[in-house]
Amino acid sequence: MGVGGFVVSMTLCGLALFAGLNRWIGGALTFSLFALFRAIYGGFGCATPSATQAYLASKTRRSGRVAALSALSSSFGLGTIIGPAVAPLFVVPLIGLAGPLFAFALIGLAVITSVALWLPNDRFGRRVGHGAAMSYPSLASPPTGASVTAATAPRHHKRLSWKDPRIRPWITAGVVSGHAQAATLTCIGFFVIDRLHLSAAGSEGPIAIVLMAGAGATLGAQWGLIPRLGLKPRALILSGALIAAAGLIATMLSQDLYGITIGFAVASWGFGFTRPGFTAGASLAVPLAEQGAVAGVITSANGISYVLAPALGIGLYGWHHDLPFAAFALLLVGLAAAGPSRLSD
Repeated sequence: MGVGGFVVSMTLCGLALFAGLNRWIGGALTFSLFALFRAIYGGFGCATPSATQAYLASKTRRSGRVAALSALSSSFGLGTIIGPAVAPLFVVPLIGLAGPLFAFALIGLAVITSVALWLPNDRFGRRVGHGAAMSYPSLASPPTGASVTAATAPRHHKRLSWKDPRIRPWITAGVVSGHAQAATLTCIGFFVIDRLHLSAAGSEGPIAIVLMAGAGATLGAQWGLIPRLGLKPRALILSGALIAAAGLIATMLSQDLYGITIGFAVASWGFGFTRPGFTAGASLAVPLAEQGAVAGVITSANGISYVLAPALGIGLYGWHHDLPFAAFALLLVGLAAAGPSRLSD
């Protein structure tokens, strides 16, 4: 159901965008239809992470469940980071900017076929899995850990607020770093076009290169450096904030594609540290009985960064192209300066 909703939504969104870009329908109708069709994705797509989480939980032993669900979380992170980076490559002649939507719909059909043919039915075996509802992964939420804790923690009905003093510093750090990432990520494509003096029609390749570099740096941090360095949550946030700030400043000062790519990769490396840092810190701050509750707060913290931050980033970019990178680099430095007195492992 989840992947089916994704396919239907992407196809209809692609048709709406294609019709709007070709002036078959007006701008207001294009946006309205796109929002309506996108809601199909939000309404049905959330079944996919819930179902996969439950499937693994029902098919693995307790001793191996956390490892299996951690691998699942990483796979979501891989897809949601690389997806936006390769999307410009599907902007092809005739179809134009609607191409990525149709391409991902076709990929979704391939996934449905694979599931139907090769994935064993979860209703046959030791037990049937039932997943906790969770937000569908998007660029807003690379691996958060919420999918791991929600499936493994016992039920706990007490409402956990982000204002709880045990987790408030961690959630605040996550929201701050999340806003910095969301705002600058929204601007980076426009920055590449303007700084390199490109036309919109010929900018897909350079933008894809920059985003792919950022994706590789993020995955390298989360899959390679974090397991080997063994840093604690506070160290991850503090070092990640400073690295991300340095990368944003380097991006802002760059005058060519090479410099922008390196700067954005360094910034993404830093953000690759901060997200697992605040997630682990909040999770470790509460007992096992509250892991499901803190998972919900973490998911909300990741999502809230993509409510206002993109508009804020574009607003600052409209004033001056360097302003969002400078402003959010300063914000990250402030986070690193305030962190030692507020965060405790």
